[in-house]
Amino acid sequence: MILKFSRASLMLGCAALAFPAAAENAPDDASATIPPSAKTGVETTDDVVDYGDRNIEVRGDVLYSNQINAVKTPTPIIDVPQSVTITTQEEITERGFTSIGQIVDYTPGVNTSQGEGHRDAIVFRGVRSTADFFIDGMRDDVQYYRGLYNLEQVEILRGPNALLFGRGGTGGILNRVTKKGVIGENFTGGQVAVDTFGEFSVQGDINLAAGDTVAFRLNAAYENLNNHRDFYDGERIGVNPTLRAELGESTLLDLSYEYANHDRFIDRGIPTGTDGRPVEAFQDIVFADPEENFTELEAHLVRASLQHEFSENVKGVFSAFYGDYDKVYSNVYASGYDQANTPDVVTLDGYIDTTQRQNLILTGNIISEFDTGSVEHTLLVGGEYIATSSDQDRFNAFWNTTQDDNEIFSVQRPLNLRGNVGVNALGQQTINDYTADLNDFTQVEIDVLSLYIQDEIELTDWLNVVIGGRFDSFDIEVLNVPANELRTRKDEEFSPRGGIIIKPQENISIYASYSESFLPRSGEQFANINGANNALDPDTFTNLEAGLKWDFREKLSLTAAIFEIEQSSPQPNDNDPATLDVIDSNIQGFELQLQGEVMPGWQVSAGYSFLDGEQVSRTGPTGLRPRELPENLFSLWNQIELTDRVGIGLGLTHQDESFIDNGNNAVLPAYTRVDAAAYFDVTDNLRLQVNVENVTDTLYFPNAHATHQASVGAPLNARIALTGRF
Repeated sequence: MILKFSRASLMLGCAALAFPAAAENAPDDASATIPPSAKTGVETTDDVVDYGDRNIEVRGDVLYSNQINAVKTPTPIIDVPQSVTITTQEEITERGFTSIGQIVDYTPGVNTSQGEGHRDAIVFRGVRSTADFFIDGMRDDVQYYRGLYNLEQVEILRGPNALLFGRGGTGGILNRVTKKGVIGENFTGGQVAVDTFGEFSVQGDINLAAGDTVAFRLNAAYENLNNHRDFYDGERIGVNPTLRAELGESTLLDLSYEYANHDRFIDRGIPTGTDGRPVEAFQDIVFADPEENFTELEAHLVRASLQHEFSENVKGVFSAFYGDYDKVYSNVYASGYDQANTPDVVTLDGYIDTTQRQNLILTGNIISEFDTGSVEHTLLVGGEYIATSSDQDRFNAFWNTTQDDNEIFSVQRPLNLRGNVGVNALGQQTINDYTADLNDFTQVEIDVLSLYIQDEIELTDWLNVVIGGRFDSFDIEVLNVPANELRTRKDEEFSPRGGIIIKPQENISIYASYSESFLPRSGEQFANINGANNALDPDTFTNLEAGLKWDFREKLSLTAAIFEIEQSSPQPNDNDPATLDVIDSNIQGFELQLQGEVMPGWQVSAGYSFLDGEQVSRTGPTGLRPRELPENLFSLWNQIELTDRVGIGLGLTHQDESFIDNGNNAVLPAYTRVDAAAYFDVTDNLRLQVNVENVTDTLYFPNAHATHQASVGAPLNARIALTGRF
């Protein structure tokens, strides 16, 4: 069934999402000073302490953060005409989250994709993305698993976001906000945790004040990885020293260096059978090479931000980011399985892929507040320059028995394969050579120049308007090294954004918004500029959204959003390649979210989304549903304080069945997972906490990458953590 929304109904419908406000009584750095007994909620005051791109400290109905945040202006949460979910550092700790994917599980409108077992991958409102990740508002597009140890909060925005972020962001973006130094305070915090699989981690957070104007902060973490799957292991190291300095009363400088070192086993899941569903009998089999399925990442990230108040109403924020990434991943995976005819054998494919990338990003924003008569303005004017150099190559697997990248093995636990040497289904020794078959080797240079402007206009006490646009010049050169062929393309795109907010009461906003984004044909990882793609304009995405935000109690907010995303994709005409057909595909849906304090000692976060859509080809609607688009997503978390020192948490996350492939032949079954937690405050500064995942020990398959690569969810497991701050 395809749910049809007219544009008129979208403009008139209710929408949006719940915006939890700041941590209650939050100090200068909420993440640094959250004792175990701290609570979250919505403040009643509307006091604006500070604002800007990096230093927003606002209480009440305004997004709280003293870091850079995704909306870039001091906009009250209730007046942002877009769906946004914020997960604070406190919530990450209380819920026992250790990955981006776990946060996504409890966020409406988004779900996870497998990411081939080596990267974060999110499906934003039906649009899969591996590159729409940002850190302190700066693009972080390399494919890897991102840590949470040094974060103040995680922000997930839905809908096209080109005005603030440029290319991509077609279904949404995820922005990580990092911790910064706290001037005038000395403290030490940390956590030690272990789970029932044997995985353990250690985190430390130290802040040192040097006088009244300088603070040094160090966040560091070590994780020894383990889970329920054979051969799985790995390590992750993160070190992030930062420096914050007040250079006079009007100027603030932040400097940060982060080192990330990460390696882990790659598991791409199990095949689907004749019925198109994952073969449950294979739930304990890992279709991989125990020694050659791995990913390794080493990254050096340098960030700097300078804020300056030119006057009481004008502020500038100037930021720089440099990232140097060295990434390799190697994997064998199930590429074919015929349960009806050859149920005892599986076809394996594989490759090894390397990426060396350097990103330089420079941004500048001027935020000013002024009046024109009785009309109030918050004006954002900014620019961004990105220089990317990226070398990537891929070698296919090459089996000496088949002389290609596919080989057939008997299905058994474990497979008869280790260290690129195995015995195939015919009983023959087979050897894989990852140096014999070069698939591609490209060297990419990208220059992006962007200018944008946005005005938030308060026409009356009950009517606000947001209007703006962004110009992007995207220039790419791709050298196909084996062929010594240089391919180039330059795209220049304008992306508008507009919104209207009606406020019948101070605690209610009804909004409608329109936004656009684009994605060049080079793709998210710049590998697809070849052949006919050289001549094709970017895909464009438009989002029409309407919403309601209602703070109906002091610390409890209800929000709802209804939306339609339309993708326009130019394709060569089948009969006349010189003529382009523009193919439009739609995804529609709505979201609900309730967040806050139901009553003293009872916190709730609940979310629901309904998603619908249809693939469209050159010949028109296909009747096929887009892959990875579950019709219903639901999550609920309750945090209940039993006494001053004891509390419990109980929640669940539900995902309807969805299709793994665009042909709608392979199915990811629906599932419901129940989670729980309990904590005991040993002292005012020390908490003992247990988080239990999959309480009912349900067999489920949370995501997939392709037809025969469905991930197996973890069985009943628990994580025990000791968290403190002194």
